[in-house]
Amino acid sequence: MRSETPAAQTNDSAPGDGLIKVGVVLFAIGAVATLVTVAPLFLGTDPFPTVAYTVSMLMGVGFAVAAAGVLRSIAAQRRQARESSAGSVQAG
Repeated sequence: MRSETPAAQTNDSAPGDGLIKVGVVLFAIGAVATLVTVAPLFLGTDPFPTVAYTVSMLMGVGFAVAAAGVLRSIAAQRRQARESSAGSVQAG
């Protein structure tokens, strides 16, 4: 039998963290696709099909998703601060 107390699972993720992570992944995919689609211009080869240029649009989509996550996180922090300040005013 173990005499140690099991560590409690804590959820450190704030609202919007998931959106930020997804946005970073989408941005990275779009950035790589952008580099790949621009490379033929410097190498003098044939350009890639339209699908490659469409995938490069994920860079902007990823930026927008990450920005939405940041705004959601800010809103949650402001809400939490407002609730804690209202609670301290009522307690005092």
